Amino acid sequence: MSDTLPTTFDPAEIEARWYQHWEANGLFRPERPEAEAFTIVNPPPNVTGSLHIGHALDNTLQDVVIRYERLRGKDALWVVGTDHAGIATQMVVERQLEARQDKRTNYSREDFIAKVWEWKEESGGTITRQLRRLGCSMDWSREQFTMDEHFTKAVIKTFVDLYNDGLIYRDKRLVNWDPKLKTAISDLEVETHTIAGSFWHFKYPLADGARLPDGRDYLEVATTRPETMLADMAVAVNPADERYQSVIGKHVILPITGRRIPVIADAHADPELGSGCVKITPGHDFNDFEVGKRAGIAPADMLNMFDAEANVCQTADGLVPEEFLGLHRFRRDGVDGARELVVKRMKELGLLIPHVTRDKDGNEVEHDAEPRQIATPFGDRGGVVIEPWLTDQWYVNAAELAKKPIAAVRSGDIQIIPKTWEKTFFNWMENIQPWCVSRQLWWGHRIPAWFGPALYRDPSGGWVPTFGMPESGGLQSEALADRETTFVCETEEEAIQKAQDAYRDYLGDREVILFDSRDEMFAAQLDGELDLKRHIPLWRAQDVLDTWFSSALWPFATLGWPDDDAPLLQKHFPNSLLISGFDILFFWDARMMMMGFYHLGQKPWDKLYLHGLVRAADGAKMSKSKGNVVDPLGLIDRYGADALRFFMAAMESQGRDIKMDEKRVEGYRNFATKLWNAARFCQSNGIGASNTIKAPPARLAANQWIIGEVAACVTEIEKAMADLRFDAAANAIYQFTWSKFCDWYLELIKPVFAGDADSPPAQETRSVAGWALDQILVMLHPFMPFITEELWHKLGAREYDLIVAQWPRPQAEVSKEATDAIDWVIDLTTNTRSARAELGIAPGAKLAAWLPRPSDVAARTIARSSAAIERLARLAPVTIGEAPAGPAMQVIAGEDVFVIPLEGIIDIAAEKARLEKALATSQKEAKSLEARLANPAFVEKARPEAIEKARADLAHHTGEIARLTAALARLG
Repeated sequence: MSDTLPTTFDPAEIEARWYQHWEANGLFRPERPEAEAFTIVNPPPNVTGSLHIGHALDNTLQDVVIRYERLRGKDALWVVGTDHAGIATQMVVERQLEARQDKRTNYSREDFIAKVWEWKEESGGTITRQLRRLGCSMDWSREQFTMDEHFTKAVIKTFVDLYNDGLIYRDKRLVNWDPKLKTAISDLEVETHTIAGSFWHFKYPLADGARLPDGRDYLEVATTRPETMLADMAVAVNPADERYQSVIGKHVILPITGRRIPVIADAHADPELGSGCVKITPGHDFNDFEVGKRAGIAPADMLNMFDAEANVCQTADGLVPEEFLGLHRFRRDGVDGARELVVKRMKELGLLIPHVTRDKDGNEVEHDAEPRQIATPFGDRGGVVIEPWLTDQWYVNAAELAKKPIAAVRSGDIQIIPKTWEKTFFNWMENIQPWCVSRQLWWGHRIPAWFGPALYRDPSGGWVPTFGMPESGGLQSEALADRETTFVCETEEEAIQKAQDAYRDYLGDREVILFDSRDEMFAAQLDGELDLKRHIPLWRAQDVLDTWFSSALWPFATLGWPDDDAPLLQKHFPNSLLISGFDILFFWDARMMMMGFYHLGQKPWDKLYLHGLVRAADGAKMSKSKGNVVDPLGLIDRYGADALRFFMAAMESQGRDIKMDEKRVEGYRNFATKLWNAARFCQSNGIGASNTIKAPPARLAANQWIIGEVAACVTEIEKAMADLRFDAAANAIYQFTWSKFCDWYLELIKPVFAGDADSPPAQETRSVAGWALDQILVMLHPFMPFITEELWHKLGAREYDLIVAQWPRPQAEVSKEATDAIDWVIDLTTNTRSARAELGIAPGAKLAAWLPRPSDVAARTIARSSAAIERLARLAPVTIGEAPAGPAMQVIAGEDVFVIPLEGIIDIAAEKARLEKALATSQKEAKSLEARLANPAFVEKARPEAIEKARADLAHHTGEIARLTAALARLG
């Protein structure tokens, strides 16, 4: 026997000690070269991150699965690592510089990146330390980082291969532009907030004397973004809108700029909204961009009116008045912006249509705009309004790459669980847009592209390298046909060789010189270091890749790809399962499918499990602004990691959102304490570690019963885990441990230890009880790893740690007669205790009972186990036969109906009066609540929490009505 268990359970001390032991001894991935592989890759958290409640859910579920499969003998690999998080990490380091009155642009790109690496080494491991606190059994010996050398190699190869296959290209399109960070961002990094705004109505004068049928010489347009008027290129009306048929194909003269723009027909214009006329600014609105393309406006010709900081710049046609140039789009620091100035000038021109309201006296009051609540996109990190911005970016042909993942999910080769997410998956993938993969940052995987000069003919017919369309010098205005000036290569050496090969026939064997940027190249030209008569300059692309591009390679680049012979890749790809939040289904999960099929020709994993969100107790989404964010580390400090983990698993029901309930976390801490005390009881009665996987021989009914219950629990957990029903698996081990083992089995065996401690029944019971407790520890370990490992060792000397133990295999046959008898006693005891509670009878009072017509199991059990019936159900004596006349209550056990006289036990009349009064109260409350919930006005207008409380109260009173009615029936 090992050390005596302390009287109190202290999670903090246990957790720190055991995690260090597991990691130090390499137990998160024991050597099992011949075993079947089971592989999960962790969604790599940002290196800047810290553990939030969503991480706690996601990683708990993964750890439950990996520990379960490890116990089942598999070569279980859980790949762990962090994402370099381009924007977030660069912001962290820039803020540190700002705190020292320094800034990024004071450094070269290389020096700044060196500072980022310094930060990463000093402060980038916060979340990995926190994952350890949660108990995550990841293979830390192979921890990955998306900027590691081997990973960068995989990223660069992917970009080059996609480019060479025509699946990556450079294009001018609208992107989500963050003017504060000065980079494009993904949809996932955009947060939409509803803010107070305005709706302005303007007159756009019709050109060439055109008029509407009603005589108006203008079109009325409405906008929430008047500043973008400076880059309007059309006005759209619905082709079926009879009001505007006569002006389709006509033009308007755009106020302020004087630009002549067409009136076009497009279904985007809704006749039911506003005037039915929509201003079209294709360079600054995603919908307008598509309308513009349908109208035949090429993206290269779409007007841009903002620079990278959202300050007004001159459009390509030069029509923006000088007074607007340099203005910010909005008012800031007390200075009017382009928006305010546009409204002011339109009003001065008499082209602002006022919004009219009436005051309290009925008088008309004119306002410049109509107030509106407007859904507005903000950058989640920059915190400013996102500007749709027309710019050159690198794009992936996602539609082509999506074809094989769509087919795999449709055929069932990849299972999405819950299956309800398949419809969403297909809808997005079948309508997928080009994927913008470039970001205007310094930190990240730099795009492996170099640009060379265009070639133009001089008057003598020779070729001259230039850096844009020539304006003078006698050069012809046509570039060399079929000459590609972009070189995408894995190395600088390849770029030099490709450039030499591309230009040799036109420029001879000039020396190719590489520059880190276009600006560096121009500086060298000014300094005389670059001579275009002797050199061919190449300058490196400045952009880096979107972090989702690199993390899309996570399932195989972490295993050694692009080395196709890497042992881990051979054994562990495809992965077995991916667990992720539904919110990254498209940003990460779908893109891993694309890259898995593209590079390796197969799916990245067999199953994709999508879990929901952890919400606040009232169902609201957690946010810092609402002040309802729950810190998982605080919960671990208060209740222990095991309790938090069990809560997460028990509440996870196939993708449904989880409502945070600290009381339930506390309840699972109490569950751990219950197990701890049960182990102390066992230890005090000589029950310790078992030395067998197979169930020990058993003759006593209670021992046979618990062996059968262990086997049933094992089966239930295995079925639940096969179906990824975490809640069902957790509930199975919870109910078995708390109810079957702690509440019933330990009670049933107590009399065995009251006699001869060395008797055969006592020895058998110690053996079976120790075995059953071992099986509990193994089955509970995936959910509560710390307490189970501690008890595993405290209960006796072990040859191995619990984390690498064997999953239960009872391999036992038990007597149905014996187990039926125990089930019958439990049923009788439970129902008797319930009846006592309903009638206010003291739990310890012994009651005489009659059983007129006993079943076979009742007759046998009463004959053999009357002592157990007396001790547990507190029924003595139990008489086979008819009960005496008089008030009595009935208790059912299986098929048997016991009659228990109540004369002299309780005041029958008083008890009836009490029950009837309580019943009337509950009936009245239930009726009132039913009426309230049936009232549409209440359901539509009441706060959600008020409706939920009313429903809970109704359920309570409905239950009380049933209970009290049954109690009255017992009194006859």
